[in-house]
Amino acid sequence: MTALLLFALSLPCVYLAQSVDSRATLEAAGIRRLCTETDLAQRESLANPGTAPRPGVASPTRAPWIIANGWRFMRRPSTKYVYDVPAGKAALAAAEAFAYGADAVLKIDRADVRPLGEMLKFLEALPTVDLPTASDFAVVDDGSAIVGEVMNLLARRNLLFEVVQAPLPRFTINIRIGAPEYPREEAADPSAFALKIRRQLTDDQRALRVYGSEVVICRLTAGAGRARLHLINYGGREIEGLRVRVRGAYSTGEAHVAGAGRLPLQDQSVAAGVTEFSVPRLTTYAVLDLRR
Repeated sequence: MTALLLFALSLPCVYLAQSVDSRATLEAAGIRRLCTETDLAQRESLANPGTAPRPGVASPTRAPWIIANGWRFMRRPSTKYVYDVPAGKAALAAAEAFAYGADAVLKIDRADVRPLGEMLKFLEALPTVDLPTASDFAVVDDGSAIVGEVMNLLARRNLLFEVVQAPLPRFTINIRIGAPEYPREEAADPSAFALKIRRQLTDDQRALRVYGSEVVICRLTAGAGRARLHLINYGGREIEGLRVRVRGAYSTGEAHVAGAGRLPLQDQSVAAGVTEFSVPRLTTYAVLDLRR
């Protein structure tokens, strides 16, 4: 299968409740991968991506509760998924599925046809890059709900991990819930557990850090002197000047930003094998390409 075909298949398929003009409406917006009700069957349902208020928490200083599905895609990459998204969420869902290469169907509201069409056109125009996923440690998946929630919190903290069935020697940190160093009682508080892993890894050894936002979740791929970083903004508001730190010395880079096009990175610096830069503008989604 060619890289171009694989790229096309990574775009989500779209379903709009049938009406006389539904197909024509989608095609007019540039949406060409169309689904039928049959395509919705036997797929795992996904949460609607975004942020949600935390029950019983009213303080404006509290971190927002992010609803994201990236960890699900990492946990079961061969599973077929379906989003049933309300108005205003289709473009974000499309970006999320694309960033992780998920096989997903989007069941959308008619109000989202135009913004979704614009997002899909942006995704189609991205340069094709195939690089291995960057990870700092491994999580041994026993299939339990508690391990799933740990993955969820690690991903939301932008702590990059690989899902494995058994510990891998190439990682100095292999998280196996229930082992003496990672007791199940600690994992019952996934937020505190994620902080423990961050301290164990140390910020200096992380492949990726994002400063100034708690609503941006990233996926990093890297190899052969290149890196591609996916930035997904779950907050619903545009962000300016997002600061990012990536392990590796990259002398050039550019940002492809949905709704804004190709933008140069700002204040880029390279020192001690680490690259830092600012993204001038982040809408719902951006793809950053870095080169040595």
